[in-house]
Amino acid sequence: MQTNATNPSLSQVAGTYTAPSKELGKDAFLKLLMAQLQNQDPTDPVDNGQFIAQLAQFSSVEQLTGIGSKLDTLAVAQASANQLQTAGLVGKDVTFRTDRVQLAGKAVDVEASLSGAADAVVAVVTDASGRVVRTLPLGARGAGTTRFTWDGCDDGGTSLPAGEYRVALNASRKDGAAVAADLRGRGTVDGVNFEGETPVLLVGGLQVKLSDVARIERPPVATP
Repeated sequence: MQTNATNPSLSQVAGTYTAPSKELGKDAFLKLLMAQLQNQDPTDPVDNGQFIAQLAQFSSVEQLTGIGSKLDTLAVAQASANQLQTAGLVGKDVTFRTDRVQLAGKAVDVEASLSGAADAVVAVVTDASGRVVRTLPLGARGAGTTRFTWDGCDDGGTSLPAGEYRVALNASRKDGAAVAADLRGRGTVDGVNFEGETPVLLVGGLQVKLSDVARIERPPVATP
């Protein structure tokens, strides 16, 4: 397409008619085509095939822009809906995958899931510095969910200060083969933190990702 006085460019032709709306309708297309035909040089006519292809591209871009805007709106609406649903977990009891426990002056109940039966299971508790403070032999345990209680004391029977501790579960069979153990915590959701990219549940001083939640339960109703 040439851009001289006798053979106007697309932008020059566009100035001869009223600007179309965001959607290029058939009336606007016909007006644009007629304006070009009226202003072209008979000795050097405009390549109409190329011109029509350009219009098709313009129309496609406008349609994609509209779709992108709608998807952005949908994403915002979905994020708001997810936040409302997550906030509904406040007050619910949850079981979640974790190797951390929060000691607050009383015994801590710990839950784990064993991939198979184990002949020897030992729980090892470490403090924030990684120092082993308690070793709990749990004996043989069957496959599936198993529970035990840590009294909050070290191996010498001294009560440990409140804070966060880590628990590792070592399980094996008689032949020495290791048995996978998925340690879990349990508590009531006190709140939800929305500051990060994904919501995080606040459970007894711990921050729990939604992806780590294994079970959600309604707390028992107190009888009068």
